[in-house]
Amino acid sequence: MPGKTIFITGIGTGIGKTIVSAILVEKLKADYWKPIQSGDLDDSDTMKVKSLVTNSASVFHPEAYRLTQPFSPHKSAAIDGITIDVDKIKLPQTDNTLIIEGAGGLMVPLNDQFLMIDLIKKLDAEVILVSQFYLGSINHTLLSISALKQYQIPIKGIIFNGAEDSNSKEFILKHSEIKMLGSIVPLVKVDKTAVIDAAQNIVL
Repeated sequence: MPGKTIFITGIGTGIGKTIVSAILVEKLKADYWKPIQSGDLDDSDTMKVKSLVTNSASVFHPEAYRLTQPFSPHKSAAIDGITIDVDKIKLPQTDNTLIIEGAGGLMVPLNDQFLMIDLIKKLDAEVILVSQFYLGSINHTLLSISALKQYQIPIKGIIFNGAEDSNSKEFILKHSEIKMLGSIVPLVKVDKTAVIDAAQNIVL
């Protein structure tokens, strides 16, 4: 029987999706899959997550698209002379829980027709939203939640990554009515031990 499919998305780029993915893969002994890697092929997110996970159960599935340039997927694909075909992005076969990491935020374009949120819907995944506190993050978080609800995509919860702002956190949780799964304090050093420790603060 197939396991759960959980899609990790964020309220923007550089928000901490990869570290959160590593923490969840370690906590759940889940498989990991990054459907689209844009740039950094020699230090991909799959490679980063694999380097931070200690359990031997997790399988790291190959990307559907490996794009050479560090831009939004539709632009990176165009530079590489290809068009991303969403129908060719198929879930890996696994009986384990699968953690899927997106690229950028929900409205990142994959091609002229499809956004990242369309891919989440197509994969029939439950979402964990990664948020962070900065000026504008309340707006970005609530807009992301609103979009997911509009697409009728189930939201498992929110994980806050980074320095704490209790005022913003309370406002987001109250107005979104989405469950907080945990907070990740800024990691002094990102390594396997830090990932194991951070996993203790996540309640799924």
